[in-house]
Amino acid sequence: MISSNDFRTGVSIELDGTVWRVVEFLHVKPGKGSAFVRTKLKNAQTGNVMERTFRAGETVPQANLEKKTMQHTYKDGDDYVFMDMDTFEEAHLTPDQIGNGVKYLIEGMEVNVLYWNDQVLEVELPNSVSLEVTETDPGVKGDTATGGTKPATLQTGATVMVPLFISVGERIRIDTRNDSYQGRD
Repeated sequence: MISSNDFRTGVSIELDGTVWRVVEFLHVKPGKGSAFVRTKLKNAQTGNVMERTFRAGETVPQANLEKKTMQHTYKDGDDYVFMDMDTFEEAHLTPDQIGNGVKYLIEGMEVNVLYWNDQVLEVELPNSVSLEVTETDPGVKGDTATGGTKPATLQTGATVMVPLFISVGERIRIDTRNDSYQGRD
């Protein structure tokens, strides 16, 4: 159990049989009446956001989350197979369970998988990955870093915007959180 006075951004709680993450919180002490905590909660499974007010000191169950480091080993049909780095057990995850990061997965990549009651909540990829450009328009002499951007297809099939001077075969770093180009490798 966790008190509403201890809410912080990122704390996970259980409400109505699902896991919610505290996105925002505000402790309010009005001049008249008792104190309360106004929160914005995000459902860890569906991504829905709701606002809820708790009385100061009200206790709610804290979600018991387990984080495992796993390595992507291979793709089996539509599923992606991950190996637990501690127990060497395999887990088959669907693209829906992995989320938006599926476009940056390469074999051998280590990720953190968040579990709640043996159910996958989230797959956390590294903040940046190094991938090879497989297709893009050719660069022209005189293209500069500040001149503009063009689309480039990476070895995983993902398409990102890169500077005009990037050419096929180069390795570049991509920020997996916002799909942005970070630089050459």
